[in-house]
This record gives sequence, C-alpha cells and structure tokens, in this order.
Amino acid sequence: MTLESGFTFFIAIFIFGITPGPGVFALLGRTIAFNAHSCLPLAFGMALSDIVYLVLACFGLATIAENWNGVFLAIRLVGAAYLIYLGWKMWTAPVEIVLENNHRAPHGWPASVLQGLLISASNPKVILFYIAFLPTFMDLSTLQINDIAIAAALTMLALMSGLMFIAYSAGRAKQVFRSNKGLRRLNRIAGTMMAGAGVYLASRQ
Repeated sequence: MTLESGFTFFIAIFIFGITPGPGVFALLGRTIAFNAHSCLPLAFGMALSDIVYLVLACFGLATIAENWNGVFLAIRLVGAAYLIYLGWKMWTAPVEIVLENNHRAPHGWPASVLQGLLISASNPKVILFYIAFLPTFMDLSTLQINDIAIAAALTMLALMSGLMFIAYSAGRAKQVFRSNKGLRRLNRIAGTMMAGAGVYLASRQ
C-alpha cells in the first residue's frame, strides 16, 4: 500500500465509520444519555470487530484474485452495485430515532467493549463493505502480511477517529441529534458518499 493509497484508505474508512448504522446510533444514544467519554470502550469494541472482518476479507479476496480473475471482477462489480444500493437506501429510508433512554451508569470497560464487538459482528454489511471496498486500495493478488497489518492499523485509527468524532459532536449538539431532521440530513450526506464510492469502484479498470 503506497502512502497515497494509505491516506485515501484512511479517509474512506473514516467516512464509513461515521455513516449511520447500529453502531452510530448506539454511540449517539450513549452520548445523549451520559457523555461522549463513555463511548470510548464501545467504539473500541466496534473497531476490533471491524478489523476481524477486514482480515477475513483480505485473505478471501486475495485467494480469489490470485486464482479466478473473472470471479474477482464480478465481485468488484457486485460490490460497487451494493455500495450504490446502500447509498440509495440511506437517502430514502425513514429516520427513526432509537436512543438509550435510561439513567443507569454506563457499563464498565469489558462489558462496553463486548457490546461494541457484538454490534459490529452482528452486522453482515460490515464484511460486505470491506469485500466491496478493498480492491480499490490494495493489489490483492500480491497481498502481503505487512499490507494487512498496515490496513488494520489504519482501520483502527480511522474508525476510532470517526466514531469518537460522532460522539463528541453529539455531545456538543445534543438537540440536533435528537431530531429526525438532523438525522435525515446525516443519512443523506452519508448516502451520497457511499453511492459515490460505488460509482468510483465500478469505473476503475
């Protein structure tokens, strides 16, 4: 992975991290119920789960890229279509606010990390995202262990930055994130970015 592709990969994962989904809504709920700092172990758990999916996607795609070029091309095109579909769903989906509504103290670090792991692990869209997106940034036919290590480190840094950005932003603007209008605007920005990523992936040679 070159410096340029690594930086672009970081930005792409950062954007992915702040797109609306179960993890983002869990962070918003915890921030509004408690505070942004309480989201740190939750975000760490989600990032750990994503790295597991990333590694699995790397090894699976590398095997396909090395042995079945035609299948790999089909996967890339299907992945691009999937990203565009996700963008459309984000644009059109009704916004329903699902926030934690309790006043108990936040769970301790181990329980919160486990909760974050389960939130991401139970979302199959995560591994589909990595399958669709990785070919844009990495030559999977010549993939090395150090490439996977760099991608994993960048993923952890980008996801933690994005998720905690959401948490601290929500802490500073709680009323915006309590409203359907604010969340709908967030959905549409994220949907546009996701669809644009799909178009870019489909157009690559």
